[in-house]
Amino acid sequence: MADTLKLELVSPERLLLSEQVEMVLVPGSEGVFGVLPLHAPTLSTLRAGFVDVYQGGSVKERFFVTGGFAEVTPASCTVLVDEAIPQATLTAAYAAERLAKAKTLADQAGGEEDRRKAAAAISAAEVMAQAAAGQL
Repeated sequence: MADTLKLELVSPERLLLSEQVEMVLVPGSEGVFGVLPLHAPTLSTLRAGFVDVYQGGSVKERFFVTGGFAEVTPASCTVLVDEAIPQATLTAAYAAERLAKAKTLADQAGGEEDRRKAAAAISAAEVMAQAAAGQL
């Protein structure tokens, strides 16, 4: 049995992580799911939450993601995210600022699409605030 799988965490700006890992936990839209080597092929949308990267039997890195997609094969897991913030840099002040901006966006929303985007931004910022407070 393979001991590791290739994880690639990609944001629109850049490749954030590309390495062999033991396991990854991904915040799927239907719930958090774990990916180990030889996992069944899977496609999933993501919700706001943490991507946990395991190495040496414990969490090596955590990234807060605001949404995206994950593609899993038996040998790899590619996570395409809208935005990823390393846990070490996620603060309550940053989350509060994001929530305030999202609420302003909602107040200024004109059409249905703008209201949908604002609602998604508010939801992600609220989860981000919980994560910054250590509640996730």
